[in-house]
Amino acid sequence: MEQTIKCLLLKTNQVLITEIVEVGADIGEPDCKLINPFILNLSDQTLSNWLDFTLQSEFMIHSDSIMTIADPKPELIKKYLELTGE
Repeated sequence: MEQTIKCLLLKTNQVLITEIVEVGADIGEPDCKLINPFILNLSDQTLSNWLDFTLQSEFMIHSDSIMTIADPKPELIKKYLELTGE
């Protein structure tokens, strides 16, 4: 299965780069799986762990928590893949 790596602008104004998978869910249940999400620090274009208090690498969120989804620049994808070891 091909990875879908995207930048997400969340309603909290955080920008993430992550592999994202849409999953079937009942109404009201989380319907997006984020795999290895990192926060994009806009000031210096660095990446840091999104939730650094856990060893978990997959997170379920509601799609309505996302304001927009965009394709990352190739150099950002390269940084992301280096951090995730892929």
